[in-house]
Amino acid sequence: MRIKRWSLRVLAHIDLPLLLLLLALMGMSLFVQYSASGQSDARLLSHGLNMLVALSVMVVVANIPPQYLLSLALPLYAVGVVLLLGVATVGEVVNGSRRWLNLGVTRIQPSEIMKIAMPLMLAWYFHRHEAMLRLKDYGVAALLLIVPVALVAKQPDLGTALLISASGFYVLFFAGLPWRIMLGMAVVAGASLPLAWHFMHDYQQKRVLTLIDPTQDPLGAGYHIIQSTIAMGSGGSFGKGWLHGTQTHLDFLPERTTDFVFAVFGEEFGLLGNVLLLTLFLAIIARGLMIAASAPTLFARLMAGSLTLAFFTYAFVNMGMVSGILPVVGVPLPLVSYGGTAMVTVMLGFGILMSVKTHRKLLKS
Repeated sequence: MRIKRWSLRVLAHIDLPLLLLLLALMGMSLFVQYSASGQSDARLLSHGLNMLVALSVMVVVANIPPQYLLSLALPLYAVGVVLLLGVATVGEVVNGSRRWLNLGVTRIQPSEIMKIAMPLMLAWYFHRHEAMLRLKDYGVAALLLIVPVALVAKQPDLGTALLISASGFYVLFFAGLPWRIMLGMAVVAGASLPLAWHFMHDYQQKRVLTLIDPTQDPLGAGYHIIQSTIAMGSGGSFGKGWLHGTQTHLDFLPERTTDFVFAVFGEEFGLLGNVLLLTLFLAIIARGLMIAASAPTLFARLMAGSLTLAFFTYAFVNMGMVSGILPVVGVPLPLVSYGGTAMVTVMLGFGILMSVKTHRKLLKS
């Protein structure tokens, strides 16, 4: 009886509609990963274990009242920045990028921490200044955002830097950043593109040029985009069938279990499958925004809204990259691509959403 009461108390903080949507997406992921990995039982088992760990993290975080998350914002942000500074000085170089920090027992990628720490920190800051938000508060928030983004971009990891920027911008947006400032930022960003081009690394410039014309280097930089678009197009309306994707199983499609898993899905399940997958993503995003809209405090609204739109950004960037409308930046498809760290990060965010939803009465008090 005691175990049953404890279980009911834990599950009381789980938002059932959101959980069912997430489990449906994970179920689809298991099918596509089994095919993409060449029907590898070991890879499927590993992917399933990653899901169990991620779900456990979500349940634990969902049972933490948002007030405790509020108190963790500043320490988590500070630890994240310190770790990024550690990466910049003594980080391990892998494939020409310094992104990992070896702690002896394990190796971590601090930029993943900032995906959660950044919106948490900005939400905390605006919550503290809620009574009288002034223009300078947005300036301070922008500075808090720029520091970790600059450190991640220097690794270089432009894709993750842009994702962290997006999560921070969403907090600024929900906090009421004036439209004239956002319009001015857009104009400045557009005008600075020619200047930014000269500061980009050679491989980053090549990715942009490859997006415009992938056929200029069909066996090199353009290979990923060409093969992914062939796979997507060959799926037609109804796909070639599960386990029957030729681009996948004849090893034409690279990174098929991680960054380009959406191409595997499109080839085997076709346009109909893609529409179903997109509908599932949109339903998850809609549920997240509903939770954000009903949150009783500024901190809860900012956190829930920014994490939901960050999830949308990850999915949009990956699908756009695989479809050939965005440059290849190495962003996985959330909850579908193989990778434990990214999955835990995403589910941690959904745990915060559930905490906001189920602790509403506590927040009001």
